[in-house]
Amino acid sequence: MAEGLRERKKRQTRQYISDVATGMFLERGFDAVTITEIAEAAEVSVNTVYNYFPAKEDLFLDRSEGIVDRLSRFVRGRPAGESAAGAVLRELREEVEAVSPRVGLMEGYGRFMRVVHGAPTLKARLWYLQQDIHLNLEETLREETGAAAGDPLPGLMAGQIGWVHQSLMGWITQQMLDGRKPAEASREALGLLDEMADLLGEKVLNYAVRATD
Repeated sequence: MAEGLRERKKRQTRQYISDVATGMFLERGFDAVTITEIAEAAEVSVNTVYNYFPAKEDLFLDRSEGIVDRLSRFVRGRPAGESAAGAVLRELREEVEAVSPRVGLMEGYGRFMRVVHGAPTLKARLWYLQQDIHLNLEETLREETGAAAGDPLPGLMAGQIGWVHQSLMGWITQQMLDGRKPAEASREALGLLDEMADLLGEKVLNYAVRATD
């Protein structure tokens, strides 16, 4: 269904407020900027800011919603004959090869993460986001394998697969903080993914293989 005028205006307003706030956070730091200052800079009321962003952290991490089910989307979209871990490794490898911003391979990502590291509430929000990613993936693996509600295996496998993603993102973040060029870091990240794949056991690599017809 085509986006209506009202919905488009709301989306544009939300994006504008977020962009204004992000620019201020990058310049001055997260804790140094107030919601009142953001509202004034964006020429909206404080209530309008809160209508779009219930918490200050939402202004800086406004694209986090699509991250929660990211690994689950990789797993659900795997072709026949591919395992859950194989799907995640393949998708991440493709994004690294493409020097994709989705894995932090972009100019300015180091500056973005420096703001996060300087704000305890943002670091806490990222921790909770990682927990949500894990729980989402665990539920997907449970559905994909038909595991019983009390079976611990989907949770254990989600932890192993999530470790690959978290380790990759952590490594890339550090490279960007160190001022590395995205394309240069990309080449080394591919080797890192190969090493992590070697560290995963056969049970993990062969878990939740999609049946062939």
